[in-house]
Amino acid sequence: MATNILGISAYYHDSAACLLRDGAIVAAAQEERFSRKKHDAHFPQHAVRFCLDSGRVHLRDLDYVVFYDKPLLKFERLLETYVAFSPKGIRSYLMAMPVWMKEKVLLKKVLQNELLSLFPDATKSSLPPLLFSEHHESHAASAFFPSPFEMAAVLCMDGVGEWATTSAWLGEGRSLVPLWEINFPHSLGLLYSAFTYYTGFKVNSGEYKVMGLAPYGRPKYVQAIYDHLLDLKPDGTFRLNIDYFNYCTGLTMTNGKFDSLFDGPARKPESPLTQREMDLARSVQDITEEVMLRLARSLHRETGAPNLCLAGGVALNCVGNGRVLREGPFEKLFIQPAAGDAGGLRSGSDHGREYRPMERGS
Repeated sequence: MATNILGISAYYHDSAACLLRDGAIVAAAQEERFSRKKHDAHFPQHAVRFCLDSGRVHLRDLDYVVFYDKPLLKFERLLETYVAFSPKGIRSYLMAMPVWMKEKVLLKKVLQNELLSLFPDATKSSLPPLLFSEHHESHAASAFFPSPFEMAAVLCMDGVGEWATTSAWLGEGRSLVPLWEINFPHSLGLLYSAFTYYTGFKVNSGEYKVMGLAPYGRPKYVQAIYDHLLDLKPDGTFRLNIDYFNYCTGLTMTNGKFDSLFDGPARKPESPLTQREMDLARSVQDITEEVMLRLARSLHRETGAPNLCLAGGVALNCVGNGRVLREGPFEKLFIQPAAGDAGGLRSGSDHGREYRPMERGS
């Protein structure tokens, strides 16, 4: 009998659902395609229904439902961060905690209720087991298992999952072995999002605009970033100087010290773009590409794998991906098409061999 698994991502941004049958992707969809709300974060009821209908599967036919991260570990990180930075961040803490205590800490119950509301004929006792996968494990699985590779290094980079912001894995056959990770608050994704916020765009939405703006600018602020914000090692590992950022304790990404470093306050959204924003975009883009290249080279030295899979929000930076392909040591590169959180739940074991990896020189 076939094994049916429903994967769900929700409640942060880019909610989505995916149905796997015996490790093969039957259907996958993002909730925004149905709700018409960009980056819709609600429970993906329409996407779930679409996937199950596509596979002709009822809730009772599912063997498992899997959520794409572990809320309790994320809650642990939030609490430890607030304690570490206290008394700073009290306002952010008071805003966040009611939501967490009401919904996210009790996410298992919330998800069960959502599924029951979709299927009125179901009962709680008939619900399939509900499992939670660590966020970067979901990203790594979504990159390696649908790839055409039997063996590959896997690099995941995003803002933050539970604790990890960057992680390295080795995929072989049906296994994924974690190698190492960089933890919050040190994050390449959050560095890029800080500049997204500072140049007047929406975080978790406007990062592509920064990438698109970069070719019009000069790398004027690269040295300032290295001198004050980012301690980058030759192997690509890094640490951020949190004194310049506000995301650990506040309601914004950057602070007054960041403003002073880059010649003024953040651009107001929808106001005219200036050369400063173009230069800022170019500078953080150049930094991001350099980090990606160094990490890729280190991962190749460590694993000897001929192929590389990328996932996480940073893997949506196609300019950086291009440099890794052209200048990096890997022969072939595979980026899961929905590399961000919407695709962090596609973890079939053998399906996807029709996807063609990018090859150097192709």
